[in-house]
Amino acid sequence: MKKGYGRWWRISALAGVMALLASACGGGTTANNTNAAPGGQPPTAKMKTQSSIGKGEGQLNLIGWPGYTEPEWVKPFEQQTGCQVHAKSANTSDEMVTLMRGGGGGQYDMVSASGDADLRLIYGGDVKPVNVNLIPAWNDFFPQFQGPSFNTISGAHYGVSLQWGPNVLLYNTKKFSKAPPSWSAIYSPKNKGQVTVPDNPIQIADAALYLSKTKPSLGIADPYELTQPQFQAVINLLKQQRPLVRKYWALASQEISMFKNGDASVGAAWPFQTSSLEAVGAPVAETIPKEGATGWADSWLLATKAPHPNCAYMWMKYISSPKPQAQQATNYGETPVNSKACPIMDHLTKGSCDKFHANDPSYSQSLAFWKTPLANCGDGKTDCVPYADWQQAWTTEVTG
Repeated sequence: MKKGYGRWWRISALAGVMALLASACGGGTTANNTNAAPGGQPPTAKMKTQSSIGKGEGQLNLIGWPGYTEPEWVKPFEQQTGCQVHAKSANTSDEMVTLMRGGGGGQYDMVSASGDADLRLIYGGDVKPVNVNLIPAWNDFFPQFQGPSFNTISGAHYGVSLQWGPNVLLYNTKKFSKAPPSWSAIYSPKNKGQVTVPDNPIQIADAALYLSKTKPSLGIADPYELTQPQFQAVINLLKQQRPLVRKYWALASQEISMFKNGDASVGAAWPFQTSSLEAVGAPVAETIPKEGATGWADSWLLATKAPHPNCAYMWMKYISSPKPQAQQATNYGETPVNSKACPIMDHLTKGSCDKFHANDPSYSQSLAFWKTPLANCGDGKTDCVPYADWQQAWTTEVTG
């Protein structure tokens, strides 16, 4: 299964991340600190955006997830613009943050970051605002992707949304006669030894979302903005879950193998695993439980020191249009943000529009998309637990 495989490497490299997070999310100067003062603006907030797209520089240097710069849509762009694409694949969000440190060092133009990296890049001063008026297809984006909190700060757009997908509950249909109605299935002692979840600190948000609905007294309004008491309650739940977990998976192939071999019957997954298992006849299905679900969404962000800004804008303009949106979605197994991509998806792969919910705006509205946890809470207070503490708690208290 080549298609869609790249994304599932995203959580496979946790070693050495603490040093990165210390500079990107913890101490250091304001320019490298995602725990900026309440109401503080990113270092590049006052940089003026381009008012027009000039002549292309002939080259475009991208950092992208594997599978995001395939010849199918890159070659037509190069032919139309004369901008030759040089792409470097990055397998984790942390790798992208490292490569982009210092605005890409004047080497890279753009990065296809996910929500768990965007704010680190924005508050680290590594990316700068973009002028969405130069990207006509932006007007065709579903509203929730025009200015989402993971790439837009105080009305300033630091990138354009690209593709998205949900984090689903995967289950064995022979073990569950009907879809589990609640995420409680992965926290229930009844399923001890049959549970699997991602080995990723952002999984804390999934547990927080579950508790926000099942224990409203905790007052969790945003699963990525947790006060210390709320955070500890979530960690306690995950510690209780630990004896139930057969394996914390780092690669999608590991979860696929577990469900194929009967080593797991319920777990947190992505549609990619579901499709892969269904393709080999495994008795599985997926669902979004009543508490809702988290999700991932990617954006193309513009490097502060982008050496080829005109080609970068040409790329944003192109990759946001319906056809390349549909091509990437069907090739990769994800959902486009452009509302006009749906018919093209079905032309390319029959039924893909409905399968990936590209015709159902309410589906994405039900998801709590990944964003970098900051000390700054949404209410202006600074008592939320930052991502560095999420990572430490995950490795020392939950999985350690």
